[in-house]
Amino acid sequence: MKRMIPASLLALVLLAGGGWWLLNQGAGSTAIPAGALDAQEASEDVDTSTIKEMVLGAEDAPVTVIEYASYTCPHCANFHAGPYKNLKADYIDTGKIKFVYREVYFDRYGLWASMVARCGGEERFFGITDLIYKGQSDWVASGDPATIVGELRKIGRLAGLNDEALESCLQDGDKARTLVAWFEENAKADDISSTPSFVIDGELYTNMPYSEFQAILDEKLGDA
Repeated sequence: MKRMIPASLLALVLLAGGGWWLLNQGAGSTAIPAGALDAQEASEDVDTSTIKEMVLGAEDAPVTVIEYASYTCPHCANFHAGPYKNLKADYIDTGKIKFVYREVYFDRYGLWASMVARCGGEERFFGITDLIYKGQSDWVASGDPATIVGELRKIGRLAGLNDEALESCLQDGDKARTLVAWFEENAKADDISSTPSFVIDGELYTNMPYSEFQAILDEKLGDA
């Protein structure tokens, strides 16, 4: 199973005349991120070199796996609840593969989740990512922007982030714009159309059972 990336992605994120975020609708001055309201700069004009790749495993591992996933994608949550744990134990922690995680943005909620995950820096990113996926059905369920961002803040606090840090991250309009441009660059370069997707040593694969993942990795490791 997979989730398809809509062709109108930019329209989902850049609200007509509004920018990246919904404005505060009476739920308190920091209820909904209000940064980047004028962030309608073309993606190709944005410098994305400031965005850090989130990486696990040995830098010199013989095989590189890049996962493209969205925090609001249920199939991605299922992957991280099961196959990912096996992948980490069997291949990442043993130095066989270098694992790179790249976010996909279907909607502003996934972008908010990404900004919370990255708020903890490289050291906390994957731990916060695990918490976001584990609680996905709860924080996505309401469909209400103020409730969703409130639940994401709770996850951030659970990971040890304080309110000041969370607000700074969520209100960073430049970062929001740069993350979307970075995603678009990556998706175009790797021909990503659904999540989760995997680029294994330059070859694109869609979601698959762990047994198939193993077979592909073992074959590539045998050739490495």
